[in-house]
Amino acid sequence: MMSRLFSSCLLAPEDLTPSQRDMRVVGAFNPGAVATEQGIVLLIRVAEAPQEIRPGFVGLPRWDLEAGQIVIDWLGEQELIVVDARLVKIRTTGLLRLTSTSHLRVVRSTDGRQLEPSKEQILRPSLRCETYGLEDPRITPIDGRFSITYVAVSPHGAATALASTEDFSSFQWHGPIFCPENKDVVLFPERIGGQYFALHRPTIAHDFCRPEIWLASSPDLLHWGRHQPLLSAHAGWDRGRIGAGTPPIRTSEGWLVIYHGNDKGECESGIGSYGAGKLLLDLEQPWKILSAGEQILAPEMEFECNGFVPNVVFPTGIIQREESLLIYAGAADTATCIVELSLADLLFSGLSPASS
Repeated sequence: MMSRLFSSCLLAPEDLTPSQRDMRVVGAFNPGAVATEQGIVLLIRVAEAPQEIRPGFVGLPRWDLEAGQIVIDWLGEQELIVVDARLVKIRTTGLLRLTSTSHLRVVRSTDGRQLEPSKEQILRPSLRCETYGLEDPRITPIDGRFSITYVAVSPHGAATALASTEDFSSFQWHGPIFCPENKDVVLFPERIGGQYFALHRPTIAHDFCRPEIWLASSPDLLHWGRHQPLLSAHAGWDRGRIGAGTPPIRTSEGWLVIYHGNDKGECESGIGSYGAGKLLLDLEQPWKILSAGEQILAPEMEFECNGFVPNVVFPTGIIQREESLLIYAGAADTATCIVELSLADLLFSGLSPASS
């Protein structure tokens, strides 16, 4: 595990007002992050649940796209099977619903270590694939624009969609680029051999293998192919789930990616603990792994160990600051936290090659 140079909770649910009066904010987490000429911009996932409590009923929120607001479907408790804090299953259909719905908000910082008070800019769902919400954005500067991958959730499942902006004031929405079920898509910040590259996480229905991170390429950021498995979960801290966390950054030693893992075993109950590891890829051949598998972060701060989903540190944004890295993460599916790590410690620890 890496020694933290600095760690702090940046944003909690109580710091934000809900998007409408009948909702309450239950999470402000899993932020995308990028450095701009005006400072650091964070794109925060804000999760909301119904304010009202009806005894014997569960309120399941979704977006009415025509009205541009959240509506609540009230179902009796006997109609549902609780999967975990985040999900319920409808008994008659076997289909899942989320107990909250998410949108994105723009938040700014001058130094990256504390947020500026500002008018909240809300990005609401607007596409059919976003009926259940927008989740877990990642931001990558490419070709003079900021490209944003995010999870679009709907009755069709969790897909990954693309948006872009030049100023974080106006946005262009490009629609899904990876169909369900696929999450944790991060873009490389430059073309390699004339192609764009992305890491992604297909969610398999049958356990023919351990969870994996895959690599894909594209000529235009919209059409993706040449999919290939890159990294498989190991037997320990990431055995339950694995996926890309922060977008890759170019370093002297290769492409550095901070990825997440979950330690839930096959027959264990609960959700398990989420931590972070280091992945180092060849600069010219990103399918070539130079180093992988070393865990660098585990839940240890109070705000990482206690919350809506306990014991979660989930990295989604990264900023390089001279000799250190500012890593932005979701904490316990509740808050946004920052962890500062030494770049040299990250690059030169555990450099033995790892196979996928």
